[in-house]
Amino acid sequence: MNHYESVCRSHRLDLPATFNFGRDVVDWFAKDPDKIALIWCDAADCERVLTFADIARSSNQVANWLAGQGIRQGDRVIVMLPRIPEWQICLTACFKLGAVPIPCITMLTVKDIAYRVEHSQAVAVITIAEQCSKFKDHLPALKAKLVVDGSMTGWATHDITRQCAEDFDACDLGLEEPAIMYYTSGSTGDPKGVCHPGRSLYAWRLSARHWLSLGPDDTMWCTADTGWSKAGTSILFGPWSQGSAVLFYDGPFEARRRFELIERYGVTVFCAAATELRRLIHEDISGIDISALKLTVSAGESVNPEILDAWQVLTGVPLLDGYGQTEVLMTVLNYPWMPVKPGSMGRPLPGIETGLLKPDGSLGGCGDQGELLIRLPSPQMMLGYWNDPERTGQALFKSDDNQWFRTGDNVYQDDDGYFFYVGRTDDIINSAGYRIGPQEVENALISHPAVQESAVVGVPDPERGEIVKAFVVLADPGLERGSNDLVSELQDHVKQYTAPYKYPRSIEFVDELPKTVSGKIQRNLLRSRETTA
Repeated sequence: MNHYESVCRSHRLDLPATFNFGRDVVDWFAKDPDKIALIWCDAADCERVLTFADIARSSNQVANWLAGQGIRQGDRVIVMLPRIPEWQICLTACFKLGAVPIPCITMLTVKDIAYRVEHSQAVAVITIAEQCSKFKDHLPALKAKLVVDGSMTGWATHDITRQCAEDFDACDLGLEEPAIMYYTSGSTGDPKGVCHPGRSLYAWRLSARHWLSLGPDDTMWCTADTGWSKAGTSILFGPWSQGSAVLFYDGPFEARRRFELIERYGVTVFCAAATELRRLIHEDISGIDISALKLTVSAGESVNPEILDAWQVLTGVPLLDGYGQTEVLMTVLNYPWMPVKPGSMGRPLPGIETGLLKPDGSLGGCGDQGELLIRLPSPQMMLGYWNDPERTGQALFKSDDNQWFRTGDNVYQDDDGYFFYVGRTDDIINSAGYRIGPQEVENALISHPAVQESAVVGVPDPERGEIVKAFVVLADPGLERGSNDLVSELQDHVKQYTAPYKYPRSIEFVDELPKTVSGKIQRNLLRSRETTA
């Protein structure tokens, strides 16, 4: 029995009868008045250091204020804040009250906000002054409106919450009661409200334990934006459940500054998206001491094998890729205590059971390719899509006596049980009888020094059914886009990198790729453009 199998066999998660993250995690660690929970800084080098006791006290005051405005357990609250400590404070306040926070990034438009407020029937909003105008059409329907910086007419200020009592009797939240809601990026159709219960918040500590290897002496820095579920697991629920401190940086991306902050605050675990890591690996970090760093992880998009190698050479620490979804969070991961296969998503998190749905509708296993399934029940699984039983039902698959969640992602599982991402189920390209996943072609293109980003889709072709078309953003915009030599060079490069039949028969150079607000490439828009042209 190898170590991975031993860990899985010994896995045990004893769910409590009730779980309130604010009381059972934040208040519990607050018993040590000096234990640091959060280190915040910004581009101007302003800094705030908050203990768990600070978070507990401030969140109690916000919870008391919300309760005084008539907000009750189960009510939805929009929390649209940038990377500032009030994000953690206000989310914790909602948990203590039993209200359901809906974290949102500040890049949302008026239309985005209108949809979320109306779809969720939110009754309260917490934001910053410059975002208040986006809510003007909904103010009459909102019971509570809090601006955490400055003042706005018709809005309560943070100073008012600081006048509230510093004690609060947190509710007993049942494991199946709504605790938090995230909206998906909406790459197809309207965004879906993914509602998670109390048990999810408790179970998400597992990835912090096994994947991030966090403990009470660690400092975690995840660069995800505040509206993403990844921020919840890697900036809030995961680290704090392990007693770890969190670094929260509110400033623009500057490659060298990333490393300087790792040095300054002794970051031990760093998490960033692959797009960011592609830029970081080219930085000269001579003179910067990052010896405290022991681990780097990434999620949200696949990490190319070249990045894994380059990061290891640059920093001397491993880079572990991970896979998860808003509906169930981190499920297939690489671990510090397990051999890593470059390009692999890893293996299922202990306690997560996976399956493969093959194209013929049968279940597969090692050596097969198909849609990744998560066996239910799973403590990490959402309650469902908010007020949308039809969509929830479409995401489920039943086989014999087992029920599964359909991830919508095609993967390949090798003979050792490792998963490799192939692409979304609706992104698979069928060309002359060959099934081609866009990810592998994109990986090949990105490994060429002339390419900064790429997206690959299938476009109609009278002979082959579909051909592979690549949209390419060049690393140097000054390169001759119309050059047939460059097109041929990239095509030959792909043929050398992967199976020749996968090469892009058409390449179009573009200034940028269409993306969701969370940074995911919208292949569906590129595909739609080609089919309607």
